[in-house]
Amino acid sequence: MKNTLIILLFLILNGMGCVKEHDIVRSFCYWKTDLYFQQEDDSLIHKMGVKHLYLRFFDVNWNPYSKEALPVATIRNIELNESNPEVTPSIFIANDVVLNTNKKQLDSLAIRIAKRVQDIGKKMLESKAQRKASNIVYTRSDYNQENYKSLNYDSVRSAELAKLKVDFKEILIDCDWTEKSKKNYFYLLDKVKNQFPNAKIASTIRLWQYKYATKAGIPPVDKGLLMCYNITKPDDFQTKNSIGTSTELEQYLTHSDYKLKLDVALPLYSWAVVFRGNEFKGILSDYEDVINNRNKFKKIDNDKYLLQDDILVGGTYLRNGDEIRIEKISDAELQKMISIIKNKISIDDQTKITFFSFDKKYIKDYGTENISKYYESF
Repeated sequence: MKNTLIILLFLILNGMGCVKEHDIVRSFCYWKTDLYFQQEDDSLIHKMGVKHLYLRFFDVNWNPYSKEALPVATIRNIELNESNPEVTPSIFIANDVVLNTNKKQLDSLAIRIAKRVQDIGKKMLESKAQRKASNIVYTRSDYNQENYKSLNYDSVRSAELAKLKVDFKEILIDCDWTEKSKKNYFYLLDKVKNQFPNAKIASTIRLWQYKYATKAGIPPVDKGLLMCYNITKPDDFQTKNSIGTSTELEQYLTHSDYKLKLDVALPLYSWAVVFRGNEFKGILSDYEDVINNRNKFKKIDNDKYLLQDDILVGGTYLRNGDEIRIEKISDAELQKMISIIKNKISIDDQTKITFFSFDKKYIKDYGTENISKYYESF
């Protein structure tokens, strides 16, 4: 009996040690110009327990001819099907924009950003109302009942739309600002915040901006999204993996006193970087079938291949002798990165842990079980 009690006590204490301190908000980034979720996408969202999406609404670039900031690559359609994750509109602003604009232009830009977010939000709700109306009107099972009355689709859609309101809880502004552009960028953030009085404003934080916070400045926002990937430039021939490594991440996360609450973004993608000689020639996102062609490619290192013929891949022409470097973060490396982040960044129940990006190809490559484990590691 005594031995049994000892074993039970051990199991209880051991179980207590395995209890997670907190949950996190499971998130993904979606960066394409069309979003059409089907049942397979809904299933992936459900399997991984994803509750949130950073959804790229549009970019803002600088037009040197008209000397003004202009929106580009606006998302065209947002149809989330049956899944209903919370959406944070994300707007990428090129650094040239804040470098070249004056305060009057920035005032106008903040207003135009707010209007475009509102317009896209309305389109998003219209798609939601259309889907709900279709489910009500066209999937009814009472059509053979005695008192059955047909419903007008347009009337139902209008009624469902009237119940909805554009009401985003958070807006993310994505900009790789510099010491030179920070004054204008921070001014723009203040103006954007004025346009969204009921929403929190977040800003992306690059790793160099985190490490050198005194130099880069702390943006005047409610939260930051720490971008733990794209650590080095892919066009450097000597780079082993420009997406990132745990060693490089550790070199940037040198302190734990950043003066802003942070969410965290991690990489969940891969690509192939092409060099001709030592000269960077481009990036291939769909490379698997190419390197698996043993007649065309010769493996010369762990993640490097040498092309042995002239071929066309998508719209990219590759030549005999080109070198291909495959870049991907391994499972073990991701776990190391998570440990480094946990050691330096405060994590709680409200922290969003997001992966870039939501793409069935990458999710299948890593596996939903592994991705769920990454979330659980926090």
